[in-house]
Amino acid sequence: MSDALAVRRIRVAAVAVGVESVALLGFGVAELAGLDPDHRSVALTTAVFFFLYAAGLALAARGLFRLRSWGRGPAVLAQLIQLGVAWSFRGHETTWVALVLAVPAVGVLVVLFSPPTAEILYGGGVSEEEDPVSS
Repeated sequence: MSDALAVRRIRVAAVAVGVESVALLGFGVAELAGLDPDHRSVALTTAVFFFLYAAGLALAARGLFRLRSWGRGPAVLAQLIQLGVAWSFRGHETTWVALVLAVPAVGVLVVLFSPPTAEILYGGGVSEEEDPVSS
């Protein structure tokens, strides 16, 4: 696999992680919008959790997009968590939710664990001439 193709795959994975970040931000907003006065503290802490999780994922996505090695660890952890959540939705009427969560998570993990990704992020990296986005 060429470095340019590997870089594109990493960047597609970074975009997927960024989309997950936006979705988490949406969950936080939805939690605040549906604020129940009787359970205000639960809704607020849940919203804050989603906002912080979204911010962390956005940073990881940015790091991956810029081919920084530090973005890989948080992105992998988030995908593993997402697979666990997907597992909880399997079966009956919520199987589609499990698929929506699991398919991108597996795709991102495949990219992040591939040898070309490790070479680019931890090895010699990609020079400016080989980087398809900077040219």
